[in-house]
Amino acid sequence: MSVRFGLLGTGYWADTVHAAGLAAHPEVEFAGVWGRDAAKAATVAERHGTTAEADLDALLAKVDAVAIALPPDVQAELAYKAVKQGCHLLLEKPLALSVEDADRVVAAAESAGVHSVIFFTRRFQEPTADWFDAVVAPTEWHGGNVLWVASIFTPDNPFGHSAWRKEHGALWDLGPHALAALLPGLGPVAEVVAERGHDDEVHLVLRHEAGGASSATLSLTAAPPAQHSTVEFWGPAGIAESPPQELGPATDALQRAISALLVAVETGVPHPCDVHFARDIVRVLAAAERFLDRPRESRGERP
Repeated sequence: MSVRFGLLGTGYWADTVHAAGLAAHPEVEFAGVWGRDAAKAATVAERHGTTAEADLDALLAKVDAVAIALPPDVQAELAYKAVKQGCHLLLEKPLALSVEDADRVVAAAESAGVHSVIFFTRRFQEPTADWFDAVVAPTEWHGGNVLWVASIFTPDNPFGHSAWRKEHGALWDLGPHALAALLPGLGPVAEVVAERGHDDEVHLVLRHEAGGASSATLSLTAAPPAQHSTVEFWGPAGIAESPPQELGPATDALQRAISALLVAVETGVPHPCDVHFARDIVRVLAAAERFLDRPRESRGERP
């Protein structure tokens, strides 16, 4: 099975992960790159053995699927446009920055009958990918926790100049990863409360529909020595902690995500990390943001 893929995006992640993964995948015909900067699109295309396409509609017309590596507000609009052309979707997180935009993509995907996979990196990156499948998914859990504190706004970090990350912070950048980790073990979220910490640090407490509870501590602005990430679950079987932070290459994870999308296309069975799952995550993040925007005196009791 060979699927013609186009890439929308020319930034660091689009170049080093998406383009590299598409070019290396044995079942992908990498048909072209489109970007808002035509010169960058040409550079990325040449580096990965494909062509740049100046006209987005022309690229969408000649491919079966698109990978999008652009800021989430741009991604949502282009994903909707691609679905209208019948393209399957390999998307980044978050799906969108509003529930309305996420709903629009989901409705269009349902109407067009296309399949989708959202690249929640650690759901596809070894060794955490196998841990989710072998340990988290088949086991009963009563609670969970994610701690993910990072330090990206440093001169040598390729994500440090990301305007949307600076504006929306850890809630919308790391929040999707945290929820994509917690929901497989504890199920959909019924209620969320949130509190801010230092800089963009945010703390979430989640009540899940199945009765469990979980929490997440997230930051993009931690001091470099404090950087750490872990996922834990607890329940009748004991405690399960995610594997150590030494993770495999993101390009390998991207190829696993591509393969997952191809399986969904071939079998007609949706992947668990599709636009519906991503839309549920956007709903939780939007609810957390609304909670944080409430007047502080209405959020909780003083001790």
